[in-house]
Amino acid sequence: MRQGDGYVARGSIVGQDVVLVKPLEFMNESGPVLARVIEEFGLPLHDMIVVHDDLDLDPGRVRLKARGGHGGHNGVLSIIQSLGTDEFPRVKIGIGRPAMGIDAADYVLAPMSSHDRAVLAQAIELAVSAVECWIAEGLAAAMNRFNGSAATDLP
Repeated sequence: MRQGDGYVARGSIVGQDVVLVKPLEFMNESGPVLARVIEEFGLPLHDMIVVHDDLDLDPGRVRLKARGGHGGHNGVLSIIQSLGTDEFPRVKIGIGRPAMGIDAADYVLAPMSSHDRAVLAQAIELAVSAVECWIAEGLAAAMNRFNGSAATDLP
């Protein structure tokens, strides 16, 4: 359901109540949306999982982290600035770096090839499985099982 500047849904994942948020603002301004929802629902930061793309991971690769800096990702920077901390978990989905001479912003906003869309769709499925594992079994189990996995590793 749309709530102001984002879509917010409540549900259950592996038997745990969850709140899902999809900001409708520009990615670089997603932090205030999350901060509002966290405050509105009284959610602890350590229970939040941010899922985002990552230029520094090969396309389709997934990496889980308990905390960390923004790594040049302006959406994550917005979240850190809005929350006043980088102490929140995240799932990164690799999109790879652009070819030499192509601006990163142009790269991430450009239409994807059908091959890249297929790899991304598989990577999203892998990230969903990682989040489900994280919720059910904890971060350590999810990291052991999924860190470094790639969509191309799927059967």
